[in-house]
Amino acid sequence: MIEIFPSFFIGTAEDYEVRVKGKPDWVVVHACKEPYHRQELGYTALGAPKSHPEYLIARRGNRLILNLVDAPNPNYIPKEIIDAAINYVHEGLSNSHKVLVHCNLGESRSPSIGLLYLAIYTDKVPKDFALAEQAFQRIYPSYNPGVGMRGFMLKNWDVYVRKLGDQ
Repeated sequence: MIEIFPSFFIGTAEDYEVRVKGKPDWVVVHACKEPYHRQELGYTALGAPKSHPEYLIARRGNRLILNLVDAPNPNYIPKEIIDAAINYVHEGLSNSHKVLVHCNLGESRSPSIGLLYLAIYTDKVPKDFALAEQAFQRIYPSYNPGVGMRGFMLKNWDVYVRKLGDQ
């Protein structure tokens, strides 16, 4: 678990389970379908039922639980999920909480969300994607986005940095 910005941490499922779970001063984004989204919605099929109102995103107290897989195709990463994660991180930090965004291994989904947040709301990384990735790699050495997550970032980078950064 690495603090990438004051009170903002990126990590693994183990970091959550061992260091953060149950602590009331933390806000958590579970950026992984397994096991958290499955557990919260209680589905046993391969995927969540598409008709469920929390098919993509479930909120439980101080936790945002995402139906996010590290898909090899960026078209299978819903922008709505990433938007919700970034907004939830911003809400948590604005309310003086410690925030953990984690996925299973802390290499692809959670650090990609962290990188986007830093690009939108801070000056810790450049606004250019390639330069931002290089800078972020120094902040968070485990950053190793899957093909789909990196493709999502490339496809949406300018939209996030330009539009959300103007807010």
